[in-house]
Amino acid sequence: MSQAAVFLNPQQMISRLQTATALESFSHLTGAPVLVVDLAESEASTCSASEIETACSALAQLPCPTIGVGKPVGLADRIAPHLDVLLDHRAQVDLVLSAIETSPLAAASLVQLLRMSETLDVHKGLIAESLVYSMLQSGPEFGGWLTRYRAAHPINPLKPNTGSDSEPAVRIQRSGDRLRLTLNRPARRNAFSMEIRDGLAEGLALAAADPSLLEIVLSGEGEVFCSGGDLDEFGTLPDPSTAHAIRSARNVGRQLAQCASRVRVEVHGACIGAGIELPAFASRIVARPGTFFSLPEVSMGLVPGAGGTTSIPRRIGRQRTAWWALTGARIDTQTALDWGLIDEIAEAAAT
Repeated sequence: MSQAAVFLNPQQMISRLQTATALESFSHLTGAPVLVVDLAESEASTCSASEIETACSALAQLPCPTIGVGKPVGLADRIAPHLDVLLDHRAQVDLVLSAIETSPLAAASLVQLLRMSETLDVHKGLIAESLVYSMLQSGPEFGGWLTRYRAAHPINPLKPNTGSDSEPAVRIQRSGDRLRLTLNRPARRNAFSMEIRDGLAEGLALAAADPSLLEIVLSGEGEVFCSGGDLDEFGTLPDPSTAHAIRSARNVGRQLAQCASRVRVEVHGACIGAGIELPAFASRIVARPGTFFSLPEVSMGLVPGAGGTTSIPRRIGRQRTAWWALTGARIDTQTALDWGLIDEIAEAAAT
């Protein structure tokens, strides 16, 4: 990094953001990689309304993550909604700063994407996410991660991903007015592969074409619902532009959003990356006790790429999504319920 994170109080921040060079001053490439604002510092404000407005507009444009710490007091109340991440205590800052230091380009891209997607509909949000994801696939952070991963997990060409699986990657079963879609690669922890994507796309196309199907239930076979993207497929498409073209034409997140009111997702075990990004589009998510959730993509030099920057903020908000995606923290079932990430814990349904 070119400089360390900058810590300011609200009035100092407003003053710094009045300059013509503010954007360059807060950039991983040319200035500070992170802006941290102490929201609890309550000195009397001498800032004019126009200065505050200029600063809030600048926060939406800064090419670095912005973090607010503490309960907003006075002037900070007007600033807090425009920051990327809100934290209760200064002791929580180091975790976020460490994550940003690992992947500063991906971190900056994530918060810029979340800011922009907040005003976009689902389709436009998914296109924006795919473009950012594709761009980062060509970047040095993902390239470095992929090199390290391939060295530790070489692909055996004699054992393709489908292996000896004779069953469909997604079981599609109709019973009356219910359609059940079951992720069916338990040996691979239902990793979100091209064959699972295609199987889900087929099942959801059937649901979209038949309004007599009143309920679509999505679940997973085996010990976990979905362990995220199939890492053995990372970097195997011809180029990021082609990958974006594929996502533009066939996008399971968009299909889920289109029939969301009829979709219930039953999750269990690990729900990593796509394993929560896709369920978050549904109207209802029911989790078994012990289920956990994680978004690890930023640590890989990417952003969530299965629709999570569109689906998850609609459930838990932009700022909480930014914190979660930046840190890759493991979220337990009760926390997910408290946040609104899920709608029910399975135990509660039986009582």
